[in-house]
Amino acid sequence: MSIVVVLGFVGLLFLGSRVLPGPVVQGAKSHAGCPQYRLNGMKLFLLSVVMAGAAWIWAPHLLAYPARNSGELLVAANVFAFALATALYVRGRRGSPPGRRSSPARALVDYVRGVELNPAWGGVDLKLFSYRPSLIALFLFNVSYLAAQYLDGGSVSGRMALYQVFFFIYIANYFQFEGGMIYTWDILAERFGWMLVWGDFVLVPFFYSLPGRTLVGVHEPLALWAGISCTLLFLTGFWLFRGANEQKHRFKQDRGITIWGRPAETVGGKLLVSGFWGLGRKLNYTGELLVYTSWTVLCGTTSLAPYLVLVFLAGLFVHRAHRDDKRCRAKYGAVWLEYCRRARFRMVPFLY
Repeated sequence: MSIVVVLGFVGLLFLGSRVLPGPVVQGAKSHAGCPQYRLNGMKLFLLSVVMAGAAWIWAPHLLAYPARNSGELLVAANVFAFALATALYVRGRRGSPPGRRSSPARALVDYVRGVELNPAWGGVDLKLFSYRPSLIALFLFNVSYLAAQYLDGGSVSGRMALYQVFFFIYIANYFQFEGGMIYTWDILAERFGWMLVWGDFVLVPFFYSLPGRTLVGVHEPLALWAGISCTLLFLTGFWLFRGANEQKHRFKQDRGITIWGRPAETVGGKLLVSGFWGLGRKLNYTGELLVYTSWTVLCGTTSLAPYLVLVFLAGLFVHRAHRDDKRCRAKYGAVWLEYCRRARFRMVPFLY
């Protein structure tokens, strides 16, 4: 049953990605060409919100299905992810040079990291598409935990309510900013293999929803000062995370923009050194980590499980910042060294 649910869910979103209208934008040029992306993710998300709202009114037990069957769904999602990664590997290797196919070590790397940069099926770019079932499933899991708490206890705690508001804003803003994703590291540089597939279809919806799962059983009242503190932490992190990404996105589209009331300044005419990007090289990572902290601390100290997400994200962001620094150093040379002199810190001023 669970594998049918997973296949039906992904299949409906794939069909929606093909048929729903949306602006078509050109991606960045690469050795693989210049891909096109149809930006209709927000429509799919809003449809999911409407359906979840209808289920809350007329069939809350159906809405709680993911929470009640998360183990079976986890197994099914893993089966789907491995099957998709295998299909991508087989398709990609067919067009590979003979020398690339001869090494077992190369074959393992290709399976994990992928062969093709921008695979597309039926005119749908699979890499950008996979963010949609990933984040919409995360939204539905969170709402499912809300429904489970209500069905089990007849009410929703203040902690759960605030968690849902924070997460809804975060996911809705992603789809609002979907066009900016085509300039991210994953889209521009990562090949599409098991690593990204498993991350999208398994890691994000099941692991990142651990705070919601934990909050089902947390009924301790949330103190007013704690709620205000978490809200301020969320707003600060969101401002930093989205503000930095939005500045870079606008700069890539138009080098003549103004940031914080002043013309955008660059290093070597290439690297933005205004706004957040003049203060630190990866403050968008810092902001996102603060956002996740804001709703994780709502879980209190009843379980360490939700804090594993923070530990994982901190390690991931530090690793990415280091890897991006190495890549940019090789790409820009002296210009990058000058940028690092101007923006001295990666994520935390005076510390890192």
